[in-house]
Amino acid sequence: MKIRVSQSELDVMNVLWAQSPMAASEVAKALEGRKDWNIRTVKTLLSRLVEKGALSTVADGRRYLYSPILSKDKYAARAAKRLSDKLFGGRAAPLVAYLAEGDGLSDSDIAELEALIAEMKK
Repeated sequence: MKIRVSQSELDVMNVLWAQSPMAASEVAKALEGRKDWNIRTVKTLLSRLVEKGALSTVADGRRYLYSPILSKDKYAARAAKRLSDKLFGGRAAPLVAYLAEGDGLSDSDIAELEALIAEMKK
């Protein structure tokens, strides 16, 4: 199932990918300073993500603990594919070239790409 995640939902997912399970209040606290959201906003976003199948919940007394079902790697792969399809006709080389323009790739990024390409050629 392809799960579409909005930017706000992605902000919540990033918190939970970094540490889970978490209660809504803990997610809200983790987002303090980055987002000007109240607890209701966070709970709404969590609820949407549960409905979409991106998060699971477990009751913990009077609260729920949230954990990702959707892995960050799977989401990132699909998002990168959509971007490549939309902007570069599904081709990876123009996407990488675009990222490389203007010092977009560090020496370590280039080394990782070279290692990945070498592995793919085997």
